[in-house]
Amino acid sequence: MRKVSFAEFGGPDVLRLVDAEEPHAGPGRIRVAVRAAGVNPVDWRIREGQFRKIRPIELPAGVGQDASGVVDEVGEGVEGVEAGDHVFGEGTSAYAEFAVLSAWTRMPEGLTFEEAAGYPSVMETALRVIREVGVRPGQTLLVSGASGGVGSAVLQIARDRGVAVIGTAGAANQDYLRSLGALATPYGEGWAERVRRLGRVDAALDLAGSGVLRELVELTGDPRKVITIADPAAPELGVRFSGTAGSMPEALAETVGLIGRGKLHIPVEKSYPLAGAAAAHIDSQAGHTRGRRVLIV
Repeated sequence: MRKVSFAEFGGPDVLRLVDAEEPHAGPGRIRVAVRAAGVNPVDWRIREGQFRKIRPIELPAGVGQDASGVVDEVGEGVEGVEAGDHVFGEGTSAYAEFAVLSAWTRMPEGLTFEEAAGYPSVMETALRVIREVGVRPGQTLLVSGASGGVGSAVLQIARDRGVAVIGTAGAANQDYLRSLGALATPYGEGWAERVRRLGRVDAALDLAGSGVLRELVELTGDPRKVITIADPAAPELGVRFSGTAGSMPEALAETVGLIGRGKLHIPVEKSYPLAGAAAAHIDSQAGHTRGRRVLIV
């Protein structure tokens, strides 16, 4: 089979499309013939070696953790799924023609493989940071970097829970944020003052790591009311860095529920062929994403 791999840490140019042995579903796992794989910032952070001290990996290594596809192997002890089922979920080395998943759920009717691949990690992260920041119905949540996949999910989940949302993003994405029910304001000089004019901020999330933590603390009045998933300088300001994943099965179940109620839709901004993984990483790293990026297998 073909899969994307890297033999050394570095830039997008270290990614290679190689021939590899097919993986197989062990106990408690399933294997899918991958139809699409989600592209997440964590993928290129791992490729760069940002996590190698805290999460060592053996090289060469595969890339990607989110995938959608057709079940073709069911491991020992697995029930409720069989060959031919259309599923999406989380696994390892998902940028490949076959991948083993450790968490999955059936795809809701009407959801395409391309769309489904963009949900797993995004939804787990969004649900986790909303829980950790402790925002409640009737309060207002500020989301910095709101137009990407996690931001898109956060805005919709928060609105469904009765939380008002303010989102910051590039000028081109202001109407997109408003379509998700957010009050929107662009990045750039004076952004914090523009947020103040929009109203009180009870809690804030930094999803882009663009050096805004100090302003978020000032806007909320308390570093404990700010969570970041992207700025390693967080501890210096008393802000919590959220990096430990929660329950993927629970996140997938909530995803299906929200989609079924018409309360969640994250658009795919761009799709790439498997051989275009490097280009997908370049675009993801550049930011300004509206929704998700995926690889089509």
